[in-house]
Amino acid sequence: MKYVVIGASAAGISGAKTLRELDKDAEIILVSKDTEVYSRCILHHYISNHRNVEQLNFTSMNFFEEYNIRWINGVEVICVNDENKTLTLSNDKVLSFDKLLICSGASSFIPPVEGLREGNNVVGLRNLEDAVLIKEKAAKVKNVVVLGAGLVGIDAVSGLIDTGVNISLVEMGNKVLPIQLDEYTSEVYKKKFTENGVNLKLGVRAEKLILDENKDPKALVINTGEEIPCELVIVATGVRSNVNFLNYSNVECDKFGLIIDEKGKTNINDIYGAGDVTGRNPIWPTAVKEGIIAANNMLGKEMIMTDFFGSKNTMNFVGVATMSLGDIEPKDETYKVEISIDGENYKKIIHKDGKIYGAIIQGDLSYAGVLTQLIKEKIDISKVTKNIFDIDYADFFNIEKNFEFSYK
Repeated sequence: MKYVVIGASAAGISGAKTLRELDKDAEIILVSKDTEVYSRCILHHYISNHRNVEQLNFTSMNFFEEYNIRWINGVEVICVNDENKTLTLSNDKVLSFDKLLICSGASSFIPPVEGLREGNNVVGLRNLEDAVLIKEKAAKVKNVVVLGAGLVGIDAVSGLIDTGVNISLVEMGNKVLPIQLDEYTSEVYKKKFTENGVNLKLGVRAEKLILDENKDPKALVINTGEEIPCELVIVATGVRSNVNFLNYSNVECDKFGLIIDEKGKTNINDIYGAGDVTGRNPIWPTAVKEGIIAANNMLGKEMIMTDFFGSKNTMNFVGVATMSLGDIEPKDETYKVEISIDGENYKKIIHKDGKIYGAIIQGDLSYAGVLTQLIKEKIDISKVTKNIFDIDYADFFNIEKNFEFSYK
């Protein structure tokens, strides 16, 4: 059996590893445009000099040798012929497969703002080469604009914050990390970033990037008419799934990306997918799990993705640790919201009819593990009489006769 995996990030690596664990004798080939294996979640640590390229690697030192996986790196897949079961690569070689796992991920989206797509020194923060370019340019320029205050934008700001450049953060919403945080926890980060010299521009939109005669950035014009000086622009306004190589195949995609079912299967027999290429749940742990599930089903070992609990975000910016899980705001007035504030420690829990649907913790994250289980397993806490912030594992775990744990 010959398995080919496209992509060397979370889903691709976990998928290839699982394939080898399940089939000791198969031929496994992993194709990636990347020449290094690295975690996209910590690229800002490379920019800030806290990690080198080797320290971004999330696999074992000799991963490909250890798992007997042939890695074709620095090469892109140009097209897929699902009828002949072949891939055409950017080096003009054709690769055959018996079963294919598509984990090609996503790329930064540059919005159609005048000057952005034409200008030099306009970059996302998605790939290692992006981080390398940002680090190189930041050492030479005075002013940097970051577009977007989501996780990637805040990563970029965090990576640059001690480099000596002037940083302006431009966000259409009225708070930083608008998807992950509520007003209170977002305001904590807002104050911290301001104290660290970041120029926050919230509730505004970019209208034009002014370029010089060499197409290098000079300033970003926002809708208030203000011109924000910049020689480097980091765009963190979303991603688009890498599915163009499927355009002439019979593999189905939609406006989000690759379409897969709960087994990771596409509409074509022997072709599976996992991770950000689906455009639906761009969270690292979910991508890892999807890779494992797809690999199992490729070998006929049924495994279903029933847990799409991907809205878990853990972050630690400017010395403040925060975790958000599930819903960050109540969906309607039937939900109850409990809040506890103790100095710099903040806890917020959203619940209804004995079930917790979401939570935010900032400062001390020691309660995060318990809350994660309560939300993930949809455990009924209605019969627990103690304070909702004091529930521990003993309140919902049973020990069976064989000493295994079970949920109440």
